[in-house]
Amino acid sequence: MKSDSIIIIPTYNEKENIENIIRAIYALEKSFHILVVEDNSPDGTANIVRNLQKEFPQELFMIERKGKLGLGTAYIAGFKWAIEHKYDYIFEMDADFSHAPADLPRLYNKCAIEGYDVAIGSRYVSGVNVVNWPMGRVLMSYFASKYVRIITGIPIHDTTAGFKCYRRQVLETIELDKIKFKGYAFQIEMKFTAYQCGFKIAEVPVIFVNRELGTSKMNGSIFGEAVMGVIQLKVNSFFRKYPQKA
Repeated sequence: MKSDSIIIIPTYNEKENIENIIRAIYALEKSFHILVVEDNSPDGTANIVRNLQKEFPQELFMIERKGKLGLGTAYIAGFKWAIEHKYDYIFEMDADFSHAPADLPRLYNKCAIEGYDVAIGSRYVSGVNVVNWPMGRVLMSYFASKYVRIITGIPIHDTTAGFKCYRRQVLETIELDKIKFKGYAFQIEMKFTAYQCGFKIAEVPVIFVNRELGTSKMNGSIFGEAVMGVIQLKVNSFFRKYPQKA
C-alpha cells in the first residue's frame, strides 16, 4: 500500500516492543510506512523485523548499522533514506510505546492539513502530561525544556521531545550534515535549527507513558550533554547563516 508518510524508529534491544509497535501502526486507518534503523541489537531485534518484512514487504524497511552509533546519527540516516525515497511527511518515533501510535494521525494532520512544517508531540504544552514516570525524571525533563527555551529563545514548551512529524522540505533545507549532536541534545538541535530556518512549528498535546517492557536508554549523562550542548548551540548560532524556508 502506498503512503506519503514514513515513521523512523531507531532500535537497540527492543525485541519486547518492536513487533507490537509495528502492528499497532499498521492497524491505524491512515496508511504509514515504517523504517527501522537497527543498531545491531544483540537481542535479535533485527530478526524480528526481517520476519515482519515478509508480511509487509511494501511497507516495512530496515537500515542495519554495525553498532550503537547514537540516536542522532540513526535519525540522520533515516532522514536521508526518506528524502531519497520522496516521502512527504517524515516522523520520529520511539519503539517503546512512550509515543502512542494513535497520535500519529494528529501530528500528520497538523502538517498535511493545517499547514505547519513541524509538528511536535508535546508533553508540556498543556500542563505536564506523563504517566508512570519517576518524579526525578519528570522534573529533570520539564526543567530541561524550560532551560532550553530560556537559553535559545525558541517558542516551544517541549524542547526535548522525540515524537515529531516533519515536512520533507524541512529536512531538505536544514543541512543535515551540519547537525552535530548524537544523543539527547540532537532533539534540541533539530528544533532550534528548524526554527532558525523560518519553519512553522506547532505543538500537539500528547501523553507520554513510561515504557513497560525493555530497558530505558535514558540517564543523567544524556541530560548533561543537553545542558552544555544548548549553550554551544546558541553561541554557534551567532556565527552561522541558516538557510531559509523557500
